[in-house]
Amino acid sequence: MATLLEVKGLTTQFFTQDGVVHAVNGISYKLNEGETLAIVGESGCGKSVGVMSLIKLIPQPPGKIVAGEVWFDGKNLLEMSDDEIRQIRGNRIAMIFQDPMTSLNPVLTIGRQITEALQLHMGMDGEQSRARAVELLELVGISGAQSRLDNYPHQFSGGMRQRVMIAMGLSCNPQLLIADEPTTALDVTIQAQIVDLVKELKNRIGMAIIWITHDLGVVAGLAERVIVMYAGQIVEEAEVHDLYDNPHHPYTLGLLRSIPRLDLGNNEKLIPIDGLPPDLVDLPKGCPFAARCEFRIERCIAENPPAEYVTSSHRVACWRWEHVIAVQSQAGS
Repeated sequence: MATLLEVKGLTTQFFTQDGVVHAVNGISYKLNEGETLAIVGESGCGKSVGVMSLIKLIPQPPGKIVAGEVWFDGKNLLEMSDDEIRQIRGNRIAMIFQDPMTSLNPVLTIGRQITEALQLHMGMDGEQSRARAVELLELVGISGAQSRLDNYPHQFSGGMRQRVMIAMGLSCNPQLLIADEPTTALDVTIQAQIVDLVKELKNRIGMAIIWITHDLGVVAGLAERVIVMYAGQIVEEAEVHDLYDNPHHPYTLGLLRSIPRLDLGNNEKLIPIDGLPPDLVDLPKGCPFAARCEFRIERCIAENPPAEYVTSSHRVACWRWEHVIAVQSQAGS
């Protein structure tokens, strides 16, 4: 399977009055054509900043991409001019944002917002773009699409607004769709509908997806691979079933322990992760998770481990990953 996207050493910082915020710290990964990759982690770990940096959506200032390369179809996106990257955004790489109410323009009709990209990137005239907009709304399950083109965002429910955002993202048949926590503001029933819709559309269109979330429960039935981020770094990456069955990093293990599981009965207690994430203005010298980690040793405090492959498809940034596995094996036996 061919590589569609390759990120190398991406580093993004924000220069504020309080100091330099180290939001993304040298992350590297690949995405294959037609693959779904999930990026997970708690709020503030750098998930959204990392993907927004790919297509240069970081506000500059105060933000700045200080290092790295983002290769897409043989070209480094970070070296492109503003005009060149605009030809990629919304066309070959599309993005669905977290809150559709603030992402959609409240004073423009839904039809106007969908047809804009079609006219800009696909060269369609008004009649062609409206016909395509109707097709897109029907594709994402909005009934009476023709009559709803002239509605405004406030006339749609939260789930319907998110479907409109998905329709906008798919309008130019992108090779890559980036979904930044698209189900966070929705109730669980609508969340499931949106996830099923994206899976169906992916299979139909064949696009690759980067799905950003803090909810590991959503990831299991959606992604093929998972990247776990913490304090702006990738701490673990694996195929989805391998990550759930055999987590190597203490932080991943902590995330999985904090998910309610129906198969364990009512007596099984959730285990929270003690402590708080580090201050991104003043990152520790060693592993950023060390202060919260039950497996830490002196080396963890003094030296930050690199993310290295321990199998052909599983990499982890932890000095104690073998001990983490051993403890899980003892607990399961």
